[in-house]
Amino acid sequence: MALGLRSFVPVKKTHIITLSFDDGFKKSFYKIAEIHENHGLKACLNVIASGHLPAFIPPDEYHRDLIRGDFNDWNLLQGRGHEVMPHSWNHSDLTKMPLEKAKEDILRCLDYFEKNLKGFTSSDAVYNFAFNASTRELEDFALTRVRAIRSGGWDIIEDHRQENPVPHSGKPGRLGCWSYGPDNADKWVEEEVTKFLNGSGGWLILNLHGLDDEGWGPVSSAYLDDLLKRLVKFDNLEILPAGLALKKSIS
Repeated sequence: MALGLRSFVPVKKTHIITLSFDDGFKKSFYKIAEIHENHGLKACLNVIASGHLPAFIPPDEYHRDLIRGDFNDWNLLQGRGHEVMPHSWNHSDLTKMPLEKAKEDILRCLDYFEKNLKGFTSSDAVYNFAFNASTRELEDFALTRVRAIRSGGWDIIEDHRQENPVPHSGKPGRLGCWSYGPDNADKWVEEEVTKFLNGSGGWLILNLHGLDDEGWGPVSSAYLDDLLKRLVKFDNLEILPAGLALKKSIS
């Protein structure tokens, strides 16, 4: 006897959104992970390699007096399924130092991750430039060590578009992102996501930082929760960390 089930035809995934959170603020990153988990999602968390060390010097007022997590925290969150990637050695602007010193900074960061983050392999990583500041020379060098780099979209994406192309396996990743600050970014995120979802498709990477009162251009916890609650209902959309998006084959 036939069960009368209709054949299932998967909806084509035409849009990818990555909410790429930087800096490793301990309170915010645990909350970001929790909110993503509540919606069955994995968070994209990018941390400063030396941010937890006593010698770390905050690069600006948006880092001062804030507690950053350490690699015990990052291993725990990674163990819960979230993606943890490098966001520089000490949040220096590499474009403002001699090229060889900047290269050493990248290598020092990756070496620390390999020694302290379980299972981390540089060749599979996304290196997230501090201040979204890079040069083609720095990007080329980093791409000899990592799977992809993330920097300012205004330098990477042509024709003033804000979305990256849907990723294809095997291609090196120059990922352009967009950010907003220093004030609360809720309204900006809403506008960017709405514009993107009304477009034909691609991969939108929004660079965010902390939640509520932490960091430059924070989003509110309540807004992030509501946004993800709405986004998971879109059949043609995937919400993915950057590294996972690069690994997936989008049909």
